[in-house]
Amino acid sequence: MAGFNTRILEYETLDQLREEMRKLDADPKGIETMAPKGMLRAIKLEGVDRNAANIIKREMLSQGGDAALASDAYFGTQETTDLIILGTLHHCQQLIANLRRQPLESLQAIAREVEEAIKRYEGQTLGVMQIGGKTFEWDKRTYVMGIINVTPDSFSGDGLAGDVERALAQAMRFVEEGADILDIGGESTRPGSAPISEDEELRRVMPVLERLAGQVDVPISIDTYKARVAREALEAGASLVNDVWGLRMDPEMAEVVAEYEVPVVVMHNRSRPKNAVQEERLGGRYVGIEYEDLMADIIRELRYSIDIALKAGVEWEKIIVDPGIGFGKTVEQNLEILRRLGELKVLGRPILLGSSRKSVIGYVLDLPPQERMEGTAATVALGIAKGANIVRVHDVKEMVRVARMTDAIMKG
Repeated sequence: MAGFNTRILEYETLDQLREEMRKLDADPKGIETMAPKGMLRAIKLEGVDRNAANIIKREMLSQGGDAALASDAYFGTQETTDLIILGTLHHCQQLIANLRRQPLESLQAIAREVEEAIKRYEGQTLGVMQIGGKTFEWDKRTYVMGIINVTPDSFSGDGLAGDVERALAQAMRFVEEGADILDIGGESTRPGSAPISEDEELRRVMPVLERLAGQVDVPISIDTYKARVAREALEAGASLVNDVWGLRMDPEMAEVVAEYEVPVVVMHNRSRPKNAVQEERLGGRYVGIEYEDLMADIIRELRYSIDIALKAGVEWEKIIVDPGIGFGKTVEQNLEILRRLGELKVLGRPILLGSSRKSVIGYVLDLPPQERMEGTAATVALGIAKGANIVRVHDVKEMVRVARMTDAIMKG
């Protein structure tokens, strides 16, 4: 039997690898030099000039890394190519430094892009966020958003339309169970649901929101894609806008968010618009569920929503992203998003995961919405492990426990 107790270490972050080296009593300066050499990175860029791509490949090969590009671009017959840079974090740092010394602006631009992507992916740009007077420290723990559906036709069977007292009781219970945010919504987004007017949505949400605003000390989110509903909810005490259409449905929504200086959740959505008016509002940007590259398309379209927010004057630090589980995705696509959720970290903003009781769980387990708690728990735990900062759930008490346990494992 070998006497070395040989192991293969598993770690997710530089700090975890540094800690393993500290256990050896390795030199502190040496740890800082060596740790980036133990973090593998595969960084993909789209539409890179052929010459720039070949220079990057040569640079990476010279260091012991590599880069993959289209063979036609490599051999000189294709003008642009997608590019995958392959190497350790140390290789990438060296590449950035070398590209900065190149005379070509395109290479310097790639250096800036790669450097920023690494910083965002590693959480260096998350910072903190103020929501309704509360400070959310994204690197400390996962936050839980409790769902208050004041609709008659919620997919999960928990709609509370017209029953203000029951909605208030549920909200107060959620706060006692540990909810960090309450999300109030008045229009169902389940498949096949009918659109409702602004007046009807306000009639549903405002009585609950107005009563609740003075009774709880946690932030209240308004789940709407309509600017007028958002404005009146913010006036009544809401402090976060959760837009399932990523600011794309109502052209005035981003301006309202900017005016009230509140955070906003921009969600990725390829659901089929409910009527011709909604399709027109999307300005031809509805493209259906035929994805060319699932994660690339989602990240690109979330960047589009972020740009809408920024152009309207919303601060970058006040934007939260949501991949939109169940919104214009197949079962297989939803599972892939959950598996690759960490790729959204490249956006540099907090990630909200809304997988609670979703149909993907029902299809996998063959269960109705009310029996999907265990499936939800699995998605919440794995989502947090992949980088989710907020989980939006129906079963607050149970998912708070799941989140705390997962945080203890992942964050220490």
